[in-house]
Amino acid sequence: MAYTLGIDIGTYETKGVLVDETGTIHAQAAHGHKMLVPHPGWAEHRPEEDWWGDFVHVTRALLADSGIDPTEIKCVASSAIGPCMLPVDSAGKPLMNGVLYGVDGRAEAEVRELTDRIGEDTIIARCGNALTSQSVGPKILWLKRTRPELYAQTAHILTSTSFLVQRLTGEVVIDHYTAANFSPLYDVTTQTWVDDLADDIIALDKLPRLLWSNEIAGQITQQAATETGLAAGTPVTAGTIDAAAEAFSVGVDAPGDMMMMYGSTIFIILRAATRLADARIWYAPWLFEGEHASMAGLATSGTLTHWFRDQIARDLDPTDAFPALAQEAAASPPGANGLLMLPYFSGERTPIHDVHAKGALFGLNLTHTRGDLYRALIEGIAHGTRHVTDTFAELGQRPRRLLAVGGGTKNALWLQATSDITGIDQIVCEKTTGASYGDAFLAALAVGLVERDDIAKWNPAVETIRAEPSAVYDEAHGLFRRLYAQTKDIAAELG
Repeated sequence: MAYTLGIDIGTYETKGVLVDETGTIHAQAAHGHKMLVPHPGWAEHRPEEDWWGDFVHVTRALLADSGIDPTEIKCVASSAIGPCMLPVDSAGKPLMNGVLYGVDGRAEAEVRELTDRIGEDTIIARCGNALTSQSVGPKILWLKRTRPELYAQTAHILTSTSFLVQRLTGEVVIDHYTAANFSPLYDVTTQTWVDDLADDIIALDKLPRLLWSNEIAGQITQQAATETGLAAGTPVTAGTIDAAAEAFSVGVDAPGDMMMMYGSTIFIILRAATRLADARIWYAPWLFEGEHASMAGLATSGTLTHWFRDQIARDLDPTDAFPALAQEAAASPPGANGLLMLPYFSGERTPIHDVHAKGALFGLNLTHTRGDLYRALIEGIAHGTRHVTDTFAELGQRPRRLLAVGGGTKNALWLQATSDITGIDQIVCEKTTGASYGDAFLAALAVGLVERDDIAKWNPAVETIRAEPSAVYDEAHGLFRRLYAQTKDIAAELG
């Protein structure tokens, strides 16, 4: 039997799986870490501890638990939160903490300046994406301006995934799907690095070599083998961002397929037949040459449920607090007895792209219970999700099928509220393991152990969440949109 290894670095946890060529999972492991917030609006990870340290810990646990000989592992693939920004020196040593994806808004000034200088229409035409807190280019410019001593030592700019591949193989690479988030340094029309839009950000030879996600980046070095327990010479793919691997894990692979990832954030990927150009959403080449994807993401989702548990439900045992809160919320009717929650606790990404957006709980009176509050929080996330799906619908891209994945699929209240508020049925597959399982499949694909359509055999659909739309939710959604519009200036003035 041949095996593949998939490892995914998430916002709060690293997960890994060892899978055979039929899709059977032989071992799973996880290791937690923290998102650092050293300054309001910033978000960071420690690359040595949280990325490489977790990779080593999880890989060794998988090998120990499975008893599989490392030489039987035919390929390794990784994914990670993205897009991140990590400067490293000529030896590959990190020069600072990794700056995270769109939840980190430190480069707001650079986003505005580059947009004004280049023009949003030009940026979208060439790069596929408007500049936002999700964009890596402005964060590199922030590094140059605010940390000049580190910028001077920078040999390469890596993401979390490319950092792992570099530690495993010594190769400095990035997949096209991830690279599309480096606006204004990646041209989606030529699928190459460019500096003609902004030649003052960084020299292009300091950016990784471009590959497709199913291409082999290199082989595991002896040093990496010693640290991880894997066999030297094992092929390693270029990898990708976690959300793309998660989408593939549930079979998002045909135009019209959409993934709804329930994690620390909600992330949505639509496999589109053609490139969509709209400032409200993101675009990237899909994992394979000649294919397209459009993306959207909320800034805080599952993170909010953890915040609520830790701050509002301290009397509950943390290990079983969520089922207890769900039971309390089930006693509250749809609409949470007139409460509205804006879920913008870390600003918001799509479709409003507002780093100043704030969380809000509106409509409180003395009759409201904790169950009402928790239901309003879940519904607030679902209203934010509908704002995204409505945006896709306006672009003529309502999904032909929607596949749900991620840890949040265990929350029946959240799943049902999302279907009811968006009006879209959701398919849940047998395995909700997530990105690491998608990584293992992509690794198997890269070395010829499977065909693309074998993912349906690896992970068949087992449940459909049927939408039950209501006038209550339609009215609440209109109020949700108005609440943000009428308070956004106040939120910005709060700082």
